[in-house]
Amino acid sequence: MDKEFEMLLEEAKKIAHKVKLNKNFSYGSVACALLTKDGNVYTGVSTEIECSLGVCSERSAIAEMVKHNESEIVKIVAYAAKGAVYPPCGVCREMIRMVNEKNLEAEVMVGDNKIVKVKDLLPDIFISKSTE
Repeated sequence: MDKEFEMLLEEAKKIAHKVKLNKNFSYGSVACALLTKDGNVYTGVSTEIECSLGVCSERSAIAEMVKHNESEIVKIVAYAAKGAVYPPCGVCREMIRMVNEKNLEAEVMVGDNKIVKVKDLLPDIFISKSTE
């Protein structure tokens, strides 16, 4: 594993702690850290709501990134509080791609020392039929 992924994994581990705020809402069971083209690191945590609503940690980190006017991801990793690297779900894979087409080349840690590109996680890429 390269130094950038080591650093991202450590950042995710720092914030991956499940916290139950009340009977309906918890957060932090999964944490994400991503590195942008500009060299910035953004993090996010998952939220879990009793009625099955919630946000994945990757989408939380992406929201933080776009809040700072960035969209190009170089590397991204999600880490579960129970001690494992998680690959992004299908929705997160599409969001990573849709926020910037260049993110198809972003590297994703999908397991211990296993790294793939986003494009390898999207065999049939969704193509929007825009009427622009």
